[in-house]
Amino acid sequence: MTTAEHRARLLALAVPAGLLGGAYLSQYGFGLYPCEMCWWQRYPHFAALALAGLAFVRPARALVWLAALAVLVSGLIGGFHAGVEYGWWEGLTACSTDLAAGGGSALDAIMNAPIVRCDVAPWSLFGISLAGYNFLISTSAALGIFALLRRSGEPA
Repeated sequence: MTTAEHRARLLALAVPAGLLGGAYLSQYGFGLYPCEMCWWQRYPHFAALALAGLAFVRPARALVWLAALAVLVSGLIGGFHAGVEYGWWEGLTACSTDLAAGGGSALDAIMNAPIVRCDVAPWSLFGISLAGYNFLISTSAALGIFALLRRSGEPA
């Protein structure tokens, strides 16, 4: 395994792990509950994490390529979501909630659940929302992984 290929594997593992960790920290630590499109961005990161983890257990370049593709898909979903938040185009019209599992009344849980809109950014830094940061980080990382894999030899 070349140094570039090893770096690609590390990046394919670290980026989705870091972004998912940040997503769960913002959700459970700071109360920024995910909307439906936020969940859509998480699913490809779960797949990328599994694929990159498998690439360390059973070294196969194809697994790293697929992990990078999953990271890119999450970034593109993040870009779409950011566009919805910034009002560049219309997105979903539905809202979502985060129902807490517990021993209480189901009706109380539904009535007290926070409503999360996909077209409103719950947090931003320098005018960039969390979805915007996912777009920037994920697409950059995926392109970096692709470049490292191309530099290390034959594709997949």
